[in-house]
Amino acid sequence: MKDFKVWRSIVKDHVIITTIVAGQMVDNAVENNIDEDFEKVEEQERALATLTMTLSLDIAQGFIEYKSAKALWESLIKVYEGNEDMKESHQDMLRQKFNMFNHIPGETLEAQLQRFTTLTTEMNISGIFLTKLEINKKLLNALPMSWDMNVVVIKKTKDLNCLTLAETMVIIKASDIDDKQ
Repeated sequence: MKDFKVWRSIVKDHVIITTIVAGQMVDNAVENNIDEDFEKVEEQERALATLTMTLSLDIAQGFIEYKSAKALWESLIKVYEGNEDMKESHQDMLRQKFNMFNHIPGETLEAQLQRFTTLTTEMNISGIFLTKLEINKKLLNALPMSWDMNVVVIKKTKDLNCLTLAETMVIIKASDIDDKQ
């Protein structure tokens, strides 16, 4: 989202229509509000509209009662990201997928690399951060058996602690091209 004022409105409510006087909520007279207040309310409305428009119709119906972008956003996070137990379970599932990651017979090298990239990206988004060495070793060890010699050469000649996943993938693709020639 590029409109930072709208994003600020999503994470922070701004309401100008009431004040608390002697423990009672009292509507402000419109003339007591300044232009900046009106601009903030307009940003809030734009933020709510932006969030609402990004939801599919069937999902939006479940959140129709929310009248502020902040409340809608917090509710979406609760529903789709879940509580701490759910997040922990999701992380456990991703770790298990990572540990079990392997070549699937008949899968192309490109498909395997894409699947691995997707998995490591999901792990990062979920707050699971692995070292470059762990990621590189896992990818290399998951290559098909026909790659065993290439894997040995890559492990012996490259510093897996320093290579990014992208750099390792370039090396793998270059080896694949060399093998095909």
